Amino acid sequence: MSDLQPRRVTRRELVVDDYHGIKVADPYRWLEDDASAEVQKWIAEQHGDFENYVDGYDIRRTLKSRMTQLWSYAKCSVPHVAEGVYYAWRNDGLQNQPVLYRFAALDQEGELVFDPNTLSEDGTVAVISRAFSPKGNYLAYGLSSSGSDWQTIKILDLRTKQNLPDTLLHMKFSNFTWLPDESGFFYTRFPDPKAEALAASALNAMVCLHIIGRDQSEDKIIHQDHENPKWNFNLSADNDKKWVFLSVSYGTLRRNQLYFKLLEKLDTPWLPISSDFVGGYDVVGVVNDTAYIFTQRDAPFGKVISAKLSENGISDMQTVIPDRGEMLEYVRIANNQLLCVVLRHATHRLTLHDLSGAPSGEIELPALGSIQDIFTKQEGDEFFVQFSSFLYPDAILRYDFKSAALSNWFTPRIDFPFEDYETVQEFYASKDGTRVPMFITRRKNLAKDGGNPTVLYGYGGYNINRVPKFSVQVLTWLEKGGIHAEPCLRGGAEYGEAWHRAGMLESKQNTFDDFIAAGEHLIAEKYTVKEKLGIMGRSNGGLLTGACVTQRPDLFGAVIVWVPVLDMLRYHRFTAGRNWTGEYGCADDPEQFQFLYKFSPLHNVKMNTAYPPTLVMTADTDDRVVPGQARKFTATMQAADGGENPILIRIEKAAGHGLGKPIGKLIDEQTDLYSFFFINLFNVPKI
Repeated sequence: MSDLQPRRVTRRELVVDDYHGIKVADPYRWLEDDASAEVQKWIAEQHGDFENYVDGYDIRRTLKSRMTQLWSYAKCSVPHVAEGVYYAWRNDGLQNQPVLYRFAALDQEGELVFDPNTLSEDGTVAVISRAFSPKGNYLAYGLSSSGSDWQTIKILDLRTKQNLPDTLLHMKFSNFTWLPDESGFFYTRFPDPKAEALAASALNAMVCLHIIGRDQSEDKIIHQDHENPKWNFNLSADNDKKWVFLSVSYGTLRRNQLYFKLLEKLDTPWLPISSDFVGGYDVVGVVNDTAYIFTQRDAPFGKVISAKLSENGISDMQTVIPDRGEMLEYVRIANNQLLCVVLRHATHRLTLHDLSGAPSGEIELPALGSIQDIFTKQEGDEFFVQFSSFLYPDAILRYDFKSAALSNWFTPRIDFPFEDYETVQEFYASKDGTRVPMFITRRKNLAKDGGNPTVLYGYGGYNINRVPKFSVQVLTWLEKGGIHAEPCLRGGAEYGEAWHRAGMLESKQNTFDDFIAAGEHLIAEKYTVKEKLGIMGRSNGGLLTGACVTQRPDLFGAVIVWVPVLDMLRYHRFTAGRNWTGEYGCADDPEQFQFLYKFSPLHNVKMNTAYPPTLVMTADTDDRVVPGQARKFTATMQAADGGENPILIRIEKAAGHGLGKPIGKLIDEQTDLYSFFFINLFNVPKI
């Protein structure tokens, strides 16, 4: 877009690092300093440039109006059942945060219990973790402010609807495990992060026991390991609160140690179920002192094993459900049966097995889609799932074991002609010939004439699967004639652990090749042309689009690089970055430096290259993927670009990495994101 004002020039410094004998310049290192006045001035100017650009088109106003209209529909979570009382989080449409209701019967409207929207004027304080006590008298919940991963724990007395005075700090990524008498709960916390450097703020985890009414300083430390400060711990318990389990992990790979002991004998040593980091272990449940455990050890697609628990250790370990060559995503015990969520070509199936592993049938889901959440009770006669697909808004389904029937309990109502659209799944060949699936959503009978603006969304990492999932903002794109496409890239686990490992470490380039091949497939099949092909990815997906725009700038008509990991030589030095080295590698290692340097987006921007219109999106309070990476990448691209297309950055305030983001901010964010695509792929006129 040649009408963009002259591009800003960002000051450079002479900063050079030596990586194993290779000199690497980092001239925008100063942009990493969030507290710097000069950085804050740069942020204000750059974000102002973005505002001036996108606000010059009427599409921003009309799109926000339509987004708001479509987003204004009632939403509901999977219900939780405690002592015969149902609890669910509801949103009447445009509330920034969902509100907790309870009801004695499923056909009741219920009563309001807790409204998090009262905690902040702008909705940026959100409940992001929660656990009901066994008898349903209390709710422990974690609050995040401005999208931070750090949480403050509060306790709500469900009888009085009032918070107790207890306030617990310094927690992130932890669960809560209540004592059977509801006198307290276990949780995992870290030392005060203010006392340490930011990069080390999530070290030295400790499992603690909090007793209601006591100060946090009195909490008893149940487990910690001073010799392994990078290890993290989570404690869980069985349904009867007889046994407790300690999971020990580090990084983001599915590998952990697993130990157990009797809850009433917390001072005794932990007994091992797995004492190494080979494969992942998740406790499904315990029935009559027999533990059922999901694991990927010697089972790349997952299996269920059982083991008898005693005070002396485990015995009689058996395989209950073997690896069957399809990804077993997770398992729950419901009605004393094993309920399995199975992934088949990136869509979910629900199967039931008795406790010996014998299959007892498949529960037919309403469409090809995915299960986003699930609630079961070990001895209950019902369970609930949240089901979704690209054209199937998140519905809550209830299964009744007595009638063996699945029914709709809650169905969203959105004024949109879903019947006029369709999702198809196609397979295409990647660069090395690997067959990759891709979902394509479009208006029915849309002409394949190469004239359709298309958004290609990707992720490809951390075992995270791209399953069909509803996103209201995509509807605004579809109704204007756009196409939405999502491939299942290597790096996820759609086809087991081998699929994941084929897209990590030294094989990460396969992920980028898969994504590039997806774009080439859409062009070859005449869905679109490169001038009308936009790509988008967030977080690890931001790494994906950042790498692809630097490797194939000729292939795309517009690019969005969203809360991205971009500096692959320094990412591990900040906040949660050290946990990702198992997935990406670490530049401190001479061999891993070689492949990281080869694909690191920041270090592969080429001078005098005509890059496509590119929007980098980040947030000033992102404490997971620090925004300094996005700032440095933007400055580097602006300096190197040899064309006339916009290279812009949108910097959101009080939003973090996206955790608990209020609906108001979501609408603004998605409006700007899709406005950028409309401007550059539909070529909408200016005001």
